Amino acid sequence: MADFKELGLPKQVVTQLQKTGLTTPTPIQERAIPHALEGRDVMGLAQTGTGKTLAFGLPLISQLMSYGRKPEKRAVRGLVLAPTRELANQICASLREQVQGTPFKVGLVVGGVGINPQISRLERGTDILVATPGRLIDLIERDAMDLGTCDFLVLDEADQMLDLGFIHSLRKIAEHLPSDRQTMLFSATMPKQMAEIASTYLKDPVKVQVNPPGKAADQIEQSVHFIAKTEKTGLLIELLDKHRDEAAIVFARTKHGSERLMKALVRAGYAAASVHGNKSQGQRERAIQAFRDGETLVLVATDVAARGLDIPQVRHVYNYDLPNVPENYVHRIGRTARAGMDGAAVAFCSPDEVDELKAIQKVMKFTIPVASGRPWEGVEAKAGVSYAGGRRRGGGKPRSAGGEGAPNERKPGGKPFGQRKGGKPGGRPGGAGKPGGKPGGARRGGRRSGPKK
Repeated sequence: MADFKELGLPKQVVTQLQKTGLTTPTPIQERAIPHALEGRDVMGLAQTGTGKTLAFGLPLISQLMSYGRKPEKRAVRGLVLAPTRELANQICASLREQVQGTPFKVGLVVGGVGINPQISRLERGTDILVATPGRLIDLIERDAMDLGTCDFLVLDEADQMLDLGFIHSLRKIAEHLPSDRQTMLFSATMPKQMAEIASTYLKDPVKVQVNPPGKAADQIEQSVHFIAKTEKTGLLIELLDKHRDEAAIVFARTKHGSERLMKALVRAGYAAASVHGNKSQGQRERAIQAFRDGETLVLVATDVAARGLDIPQVRHVYNYDLPNVPENYVHRIGRTARAGMDGAAVAFCSPDEVDELKAIQKVMKFTIPVASGRPWEGVEAKAGVSYAGGRRRGGGKPRSAGGEGAPNERKPGGKPFGQRKGGKPGGRPGGAGKPGGKPGGARRGGRRSGPKK
């Protein structure tokens, strides 16, 4: 593998990289930087945590060095769009580290904070502006900046922009950019709509792909527990207790669910914090900084933290709830095993999440090993899962989780891990109950389905 000196970067850039402890480029950096330095449009596909920020940031800084003058008032020379505030903050921090000792200004504009201070900073001109689309459009509408002379556009995590519906915002922003510019697009996954973005905003791009889209880093040890939804918190506490001194991120699906789970962990004696959409930007930043500094060891978050958190000490990621968008699973577990380190990703799958598990494994082209429990009856084939104990000879039925060699041993033919006494895997199906009784599944005191008497 080449070093940074061999990629054509200016000496000043290489020196600053060395000061920050970086001497050898990652595969995506090695392949993308030479093309970007030539001014080519680049489409980069690589797993999360593989150094995509510097793959576009270093060529951007290098080319700006040839300008020899400060930017004009309200002018923006290079624009980097990111889908979330957390990712924008991470990109900005990384770029600012690399421009130390230079006159370059790296600006940041995101929502959730006051807009007037951002307008004041933009008035002086900006070399590289990192922005979320919504706040950028607000500033454009206030005539706070001039994108007419912007020479560089970077779309980072473009697949999530599609998921969050930012394609319409991107069209509005593009109207203010010159057509004669260099555009770079980077992503960890490659949904079908990405081709539309590439054909619309990139000109004859060089496609640089390090790993198949949707593939997780090899250093991540993945596993799934089949468990009733009501038993998830107990299992999470049990697993967290095995590594109390190591940092872990727990992903939940909703804002309220994240907050409830965080409070449950605090009651259980864990130093935990939460990050979700109901938190102000300041609260989110303080929670992440406390987690980064080791003041809290468990961060409970929604998908706002699935990208942009580059914290090498994170050794464990828990998918307490499986994501609705399968690609987000790849981004979530990419918060561990950063920079070549090892990590573990544990998923919990309740009966109503089997479709999500199936979609995740289809995208990843990988069957997540079962750590405990067994797939809920009638959905084994649907989920496409493997069994810890394998299959019987002759293609018979899978062994139960309590079979020989399975973790968390149960008696052969026993109940799934986490199942309550007397319960059934999928809960009682709807339909008729006992003769003369209430319909199956009806709650006591619930509304009758028949006519009123």
